[in-house]
Amino acid sequence: MPPTTSTSEEMASASFDSFAELITRELGIKMPANKAQMLQSRLMRRVRTLGLDNLDAYRHHLFHSPGRDEERIHFIDAVTTNKTDFFREPHHFDYLQDTVIPLLSRGRAINRREPFQLWCAGCSSGEEPYTLAMLLSEYAEHERTAHRDFPFSLLATDISTRVLESARAGIYPSSRIAPIPEPLRRKYLRRHRDRSHDLVRVVPALREKIGFHRLNFMSPDYKIQNVFDVVFFRNVLIYFDRPTQEMVISRILRHARPGAFLFVGHSESISGLDLPLRQAGPAIFQKIG
Repeated sequence: MPPTTSTSEEMASASFDSFAELITRELGIKMPANKAQMLQSRLMRRVRTLGLDNLDAYRHHLFHSPGRDEERIHFIDAVTTNKTDFFREPHHFDYLQDTVIPLLSRGRAINRREPFQLWCAGCSSGEEPYTLAMLLSEYAEHERTAHRDFPFSLLATDISTRVLESARAGIYPSSRIAPIPEPLRRKYLRRHRDRSHDLVRVVPALREKIGFHRLNFMSPDYKIQNVFDVVFFRNVLIYFDRPTQEMVISRILRHARPGAFLFVGHSESISGLDLPLRQAGPAIFQKIG
């Protein structure tokens, strides 16, 4: 017999509180009761994959089975939202390219021992870090024509192992690449050899410029050795309450240089938070001190 499906009412009474408490504790993500049906829908995929009867059985598996540590990774993959695009909120990329990179690269000596360092925090399926890698590569090429070096390092992190695997592969449906300017498409993307597969792949030279790593923003120690010039932390704060927003940004800023730039989503606000930042533009901030 196929696994039975709990109703949203059963979800709320039997399992929702346990799942919601784990999500908030482990990920800092708010999970109000009106999200019960959405959470149920996502977790039922794990119920079916594991051959369990219902969400109560899954709750027991997640919290009490010998494989609970491994299952927690699948649970996180199931409950996290991953939505991004190439060149999303394009004003930020214009500001990065026209203002931030020239300002910071001229303001200190960029050399092979200390490259320009950018962190894409919450990278999802990779469209954002690849967009950033294209812009940094273009700037480095421009500098080489002027007989100047511009080495750079790009770190991309996410909590979801599933989307990190997708990001590392760098394979996307052709329908996703419309926001990429045509010259950059020709330079940094290759179509699938079998044209019946309407896919493109980021060229190896660009994929190799990005280090993809798993990171949970709720961890007290991010175990990052880099000190960044720029951090893109966009469209993640909306899932946190205000104290968690302040805590996470404070931890991120530990890994940013004085004068580093922080980009957040245009729908996000950090006003009123106790942070060493000044506003430099719409959803753009610069670290003070």
